[in-house]
Amino acid sequence: QVELTESGGGEVQAGGSLRLSCTVSVDFRRLTGLGWYRQISGKEREVVAAKGHIGITHYAGAVKGRFTLSGDDAERTMYLQMTDLKPEDTAMYFCAARQSIGTGAPDTWGQGTQVTVFS
Repeated sequence: QVELTESGGGEVQAGGSLRLSCTVSVDFRRLTGLGWYRQISGKEREVVAAKGHIGITHYAGAVKGRFTLSGDDAERTMYLQMTDLKPEDTAMYFCAARQSIGTGAPDTWGQGTQVTVFS
């Protein structure tokens, strides 16, 4: 069972930056997908940035150019660098991983970390 530990959420003024971290309990090579999702209050959970087993990173249109997904294989940690944050980025952010073969929904979710952007 994969375990995900998130950190880095908080409150920031619009235009500011935050970096979220997600430490994974297994080697990245055992995963077929890894990424960040968010859930804005009253809305469904949506993908923010995710990378599949073929190495291509997908970004949601709303964050493209502002958020960057990166990883440290040795530390088994994935980062989401968020810049030029907007109040509409306020949400609970979840790290998610997939071990099952092929593409599809994540198998494992982190507990979530709150990001609040105030104007």
